[in-house]
Amino acid sequence: MAPPVRTPRSEWIKQGLRALGAGGPDAVRIESLAAGLGVTRGGFYWHFEDRQALLAEMLDTWERATTEDVAERLVSEGGDLTATIRRLFALTSPGVVQTDLAIRDWARRDQAVAERLRRIDNQRMGHLRALFGMVCPDPGEAEARSLLAFSLLIGSHYIAAEHGALSRADIVELALRQLGAQAPPAAPATEP
Repeated sequence: MAPPVRTPRSEWIKQGLRALGAGGPDAVRIESLAAGLGVTRGGFYWHFEDRQALLAEMLDTWERATTEDVAERLVSEGGDLTATIRRLFALTSPGVVQTDLAIRDWARRDQAVAERLRRIDNQRMGHLRALFGMVCPDPGEAEARSLLAFSLLIGSHYIAAEHGALSRADIVELALRQLGAQAPPAAPATEP
């Protein structure tokens, strides 16, 4: 007789992140995750000591996915600043943003999550500073562009405004051009 097939740990984490994005940390319940996976809740305990252990691993997974994994992918694919920023935006789906916002809401009520979020946001801003620093010799300009890009990355999915004859995709494209494609003007050449 073949041994029973266990639902992989990674599937429990993915299901937990989906539940978190949809309903916040209170929606991450072992029974509902098991039902969503089509398994019994007993399988959960093969992988996790308790719900807190799952929540911690979910945050670890989300942190890696939104910092290290993104940075590695952007660096490995190369290209200029504009191409790199476009790839960053392409990697950020509405589902990723939904989870991000759920974690931000959770951080308002949980100091440990707030500290982790601050560390993660600092890492993300550090990556953006490095990108914009390639075309912005002024650190203040690089910082401003980094904050604008980060805000656009998260916020553009939740702004309901219409843009007249232009689509949201058109406006995001224009914003990305403003952020990345326009390097500061070169200093005038001086003759010897």
